[in-house]
Amino acid sequence: MSKIIITGVAGLLGSRMAEWILANHPEYTIIGIDDLSGGYKDYVPAKVQFHQLDLSKDSIAPLFEGVSIVYHFAAYAAEGLSPFIRKYNYNSNLIATANVVNACIEHGIGRLVFTSSMAVYGHGQPPFKESDQPNPIDPYGVAKYACEMDIKIAAEQHGLEYCIIRPHNVYGHNQNIWDRYRNVLGIWMYQHINGLPFTIFGDGSQQRAFSCIDDCLLPLWKAGNDARAKNQIINMGSWKYWSIKDAAETLKRVIGNGEIKYEQARHEVKDALPSHELSVTLLDYEDNTSLEQGLTDMWHWAKQQPLRPQKSWDSYELEKGIYGFWKNK
Repeated sequence: MSKIIITGVAGLLGSRMAEWILANHPEYTIIGIDDLSGGYKDYVPAKVQFHQLDLSKDSIAPLFEGVSIVYHFAAYAAEGLSPFIRKYNYNSNLIATANVVNACIEHGIGRLVFTSSMAVYGHGQPPFKESDQPNPIDPYGVAKYACEMDIKIAAEQHGLEYCIIRPHNVYGHNQNIWDRYRNVLGIWMYQHINGLPFTIFGDGSQQRAFSCIDDCLLPLWKAGNDARAKNQIINMGSWKYWSIKDAAETLKRVIGNGEIKYEQARHEVKDALPSHELSVTLLDYEDNTSLEQGLTDMWHWAKQQPLRPQKSWDSYELEKGIYGFWKNK
């Protein structure tokens, strides 16, 4: 039986991808790796061979023996927080990926699928195209771009086959809604469940393209298997643009009520708007789920979740310049 490794298997992308493969390609054995720093064990399907390991420091190479595809989803995607946790950011993103790349080379993996980020583009000129020169503005984007470069070098020097995906604002059930530093739609749901207003940084005019996980799973599968995706870098996700304020208003309609509170503006890209043509021609991506439909499904799921504590850093590596809303009181 062929084997697939999924890192970050307890998170949104990893757990949902594992579910999809088990349902649609049961001929594969799935080996799941996660340190559970940002995911939850109960999201991992029972048939996954689960290993709780830290990719940045634990021995992972033996698990790659006989594996044909590696989906490397593990990351700490707190982009806005990354300037204040630089070392943690580079360990969990760049060092972890270097260890995955080494294991892939050592064991002759058929293809590595790596989820990068829109953060590599920086301010750029929307819509961002895969051929644009990356110009990240924060350590998270720097880490993701460095991972991309390392994977391309591994392809040139060692023949590692890859597909680099740049997803944008993926949301849906099995998302970590208990992390106050990332995933704005999940943050708002947590806030509402706990009687708090939706927080928006700045005036809310910044634009994003929100992508439902349900629309991403088949394209992700093709990223690991389809010849068209070999050694490609591909933006993946919705091409419908929303201001943060309009996204909050949409969630208010889905929930039936809610308040908005405006906070200090952050250092961030104002309009992170991707191109989509390659995802359609190479991965057959279809933008089928409207934001309202996707939020309705996610909200129904969120209401059924246990009342977990919200993740908050007790201290940051760098306190200077930390935003008021993240200061520890």
